[in-house]
Amino acid sequence: MNKEDVRLLDELERALRQGGLRLAYQPKVDALDGSLVRVEALMRWTHPELGAVPPARFVPLAEMHGLIDGLTQWALRTALRQWRVWKNAGLDTSVAVNISAMSLEQLDFPDLVERLCRALDVPVDRLVLELTEGATQPLINLMDTLTRFRIKGVGLALDDFGTGYSGLIQLRKLPFNEIKIDRQFVTDLPTSRDDQVIVRSVIELAHGLGLQVTAEGVETVEQLAALRDLGCDLIQGYLVAHPLEAGELVAWASRHKRRWKLLIRPPQEEPRRIKA
Repeated sequence: MNKEDVRLLDELERALRQGGLRLAYQPKVDALDGSLVRVEALMRWTHPELGAVPPARFVPLAEMHGLIDGLTQWALRTALRQWRVWKNAGLDTSVAVNISAMSLEQLDFPDLVERLCRALDVPVDRLVLELTEGATQPLINLMDTLTRFRIKGVGLALDDFGTGYSGLIQLRKLPFNEIKIDRQFVTDLPTSRDDQVIVRSVIELAHGLGLQVTAEGVETVEQLAALRDLGCDLIQGYLVAHPLEAGELVAWASRHKRRWKLLIRPPQEEPRRIKA
């Protein structure tokens, strides 16, 4: 490990102990009616000297050097406590937390998550754990752990679907109930026939397996119209909202209800249904 990584790891451990981390929350909404379905908790670390340090930089360090369990438990506790605040404010949604595959190697992890939910008075079915497709490579060997989550009622989502070579194997063998289409397939969706065929196929496959589909990285009304036309369930991206501070969500939800109508084209202006 080089000196920069050593320093970053020390600073991360200090931030975890001293409250230097925070969560931002990005809404996911129903693609048809715009209703808020879920928020994804996104880890944020702003270092006083280094500035914003992206999770892609510090999470792998935490995984390699024994900090990932503490990081995961902090994220779960913080997100679940915030869910209770929103619930008390009259906003009922569910919350998704990104989980490292390494956390699933602990046999008692499902029980720990259930205890956290119970202690913080959060129904387990209001929590979704998200894993990246790349991270699921070793999870075939952890089928029992994942199945226990499903039995307990905790949702499981496969993130960045389509970026790895084994996605279909994961869908067939692992007990997910949601997949998230990676943004690379959404960017050119309104004009790319190839992307249209791929996204249509993924949505039909997922629905055939009883899975919900979320599209990531939705930034334009044209992308939204194409996804609605293809039958996507949920959307997430800057068109809906940037990641929000916890205290901003209730006000955003109120504004969003009025704004959603402006994002939906009148029926006569909607694009024709795409034929494969």
